[in-house]
Amino acid sequence: MNQLIEQIQASRLNRTYSEEEHLLIQEGGYVSPTRNLFDDILIAISLKKPVLLKGPSGSGKTRLAQSISALFQQPMQSVNCSVDLDAEALLGFKTIVTKEGQSVIEFIDGPVVTAMKRGHILYIDEINMAKPETLPILHSLLDHRRMLTNPFTGEVIVAHEDFSVISAINEGYIGTSPMNEALKNRFVSFSIPYLEAAQLRKVLEDAVPEAEASVVDTIMNLSGDLSKQAANGLLADEAASVRSLIDALQLAVHMPVNRAVMYAIAELLEDKMERDLVNELTATWVK
Repeated sequence: MNQLIEQIQASRLNRTYSEEEHLLIQEGGYVSPTRNLFDDILIAISLKKPVLLKGPSGSGKTRLAQSISALFQQPMQSVNCSVDLDAEALLGFKTIVTKEGQSVIEFIDGPVVTAMKRGHILYIDEINMAKPETLPILHSLLDHRRMLTNPFTGEVIVAHEDFSVISAINEGYIGTSPMNEALKNRFVSFSIPYLEAAQLRKVLEDAVPEAEASVVDTIMNLSGDLSKQAANGLLADEAASVRSLIDALQLAVHMPVNRAVMYAIAELLEDKMERDLVNELTATWVK
């Protein structure tokens, strides 16, 4: 492991977290599709660079962030972006509480403010799903200043030295929009591809150890077909996602493979032609 990563890991492992914070430390398990990808991302995180993970649905972006949390034993605050995301969802909100018999207004920190103050990892999922006007509030947080002024309280918040930011995007999906250049330029960007066949098989076997080898073989064969059709533009990327394949394999332990694939993969697709194609591909491998 890179010496810089080891130094950062050692410093963070020595930190003391509350019982509540320990519940926010994720499990690992990410398998890197290339030799250096995971270590290179860790180096960027160690240098306090905001990291942007780009890749198709199910390629392991969230699992990668969780694995960094596990490696550094560092709690993770998550933001799931949508068109409804607003400043309150990011920073927090004011509420009325009772203290010593008096009603007082108190500010409840949101995930961004909590991560900044406590030195947690901030994971922003599907950042290109958010409305462009929502995210500029994060600009000063993502550059060399590593601070922001809370518009709800006027508080100037300087990020804890361990604070890290990881964002993820699914490029080209319905409902997404190109990232604003001013926002994108604040990140170091990494492409996260799907796993190679041998790596995928190990992930499937580790995730569903009770599955028979013949069933794993069938899912692997189907995965190859799904990936080819997705590459040719005939299927949505999520049809070949690792997440969907694991779901299908887990179901296939308890039911026929064709039904497992139908429920875990085909029925999630909106286009009927795509659903039919998945079922047809499955039928070629299920006798």
